[in-house]
Amino acid sequence: MKIFDMFRRKPEAQSRPQSSAQGFTFTGLDDPAFLEFIRMGQTGAQGNMLRNTAALRCLTLLCNGLGMLPLSLYREGSDKQKATDHPAHKLVRVKPNPYQTPMEFKSQMELLLETEGNAYARIIRSGSRPIHLIPFEKGRVIGKLGSGWRMQYQCTTENGGQITLDQDEMLHIRDLSLDGIEGLSRRKLASEVFDLAAGAQRAASNVFRTGVMAGGAIEVDGELSDPAYKRMKQSVDEDYTGAENVNKWMILEEGAKAKTFASTARDGQHIENRNHQIEEVARLYGVPRPLLMMDDTSWGSGIEQLGIFFVQYTLASRMQAWEEALARSLLTDRERETLFFKFNVRALLRGTLKDQADYFAKALGAGGHQPWHSADEVRELLDYPATDLPHATQLGQPSGKKESNEPTKTT
Repeated sequence: MKIFDMFRRKPEAQSRPQSSAQGFTFTGLDDPAFLEFIRMGQTGAQGNMLRNTAALRCLTLLCNGLGMLPLSLYREGSDKQKATDHPAHKLVRVKPNPYQTPMEFKSQMELLLETEGNAYARIIRSGSRPIHLIPFEKGRVIGKLGSGWRMQYQCTTENGGQITLDQDEMLHIRDLSLDGIEGLSRRKLASEVFDLAAGAQRAASNVFRTGVMAGGAIEVDGELSDPAYKRMKQSVDEDYTGAENVNKWMILEEGAKAKTFASTARDGQHIENRNHQIEEVARLYGVPRPLLMMDDTSWGSGIEQLGIFFVQYTLASRMQAWEEALARSLLTDRERETLFFKFNVRALLRGTLKDQADYFAKALGAGGHQPWHSADEVRELLDYPATDLPHATQLGQPSGKKESNEPTKTT
């Protein structure tokens, strides 16, 4: 050290950015989990999957479709009243936590469920009352079956600490499961599907970046002089390029002929492969093709049946998983005998105004039908306020003549 170095200010310590990654533990080189990890490479990442537009569309439909549906806690009985005085009702209908709306919470949890196979949310309680539902990020929870057939969850907090939560402190929604403990990840099961889709996307990108995209060629018998070549090139650039010059007739000199390039079978095969990958992703999540904008034909009146199909065969099982998981985690054994969670799917099942008018008219007793709705019940289904009219809460009497397919009798 030089003598003048004693009077110099020491350089401040510079903090370097630390790289972070999810850790994995393997028992050996023959561990199946290790072999799968090597085989998957980087394609198993959730972010790469979401870059696939078909997957993003499927997940958007599922997560937002389920997230937008009202979810309430009801009491058993003929009147099926909402249990608005129960704290669990407020969590699922009004405010799950201080920073998320009910739709945001349900959409995030459903996204984790669809990609990772499991969705976890910590239940914060005040005494025995649930007051918050805090979602966990992927990879932060490991569940196992403990003593007494109760689930135990090893959780990693944001600061890197480890905590263990009992099943009463965790909302856990599983996808299809082999062991009943953890759900299967569709993203991992279909990793090759996303590999092929990403490969098709890269191939198309390379074609547009490095391939020849000319629409045709101008052929001449001999060699053009420099002035003739420049004049022809300038004429093509100025008079026959751009949207305003579509379908113009070309004027060619010196025996020149225009020749267009036809689409090859290889181009058609490339498009077919990309469409096949979209169908594979749609099949993985059970989303109908028209909802992915795959069909060129007009939907017409079939859009109503398409919505019913989507609710019955795609969303119904997911809603059932949510309802049962919430009841298991937020209600006691005694409460589960009289309370239940239920999604309201009427918003997705509403038909055209004409269909609704026909249905509600028959429900009120028109056409000689036995009524099964009161006037106030119909108004509630339409999101209208109840009236103070007498008998509005009671079933009416059949009115008019019942429809029949029998031919009219003649005299």
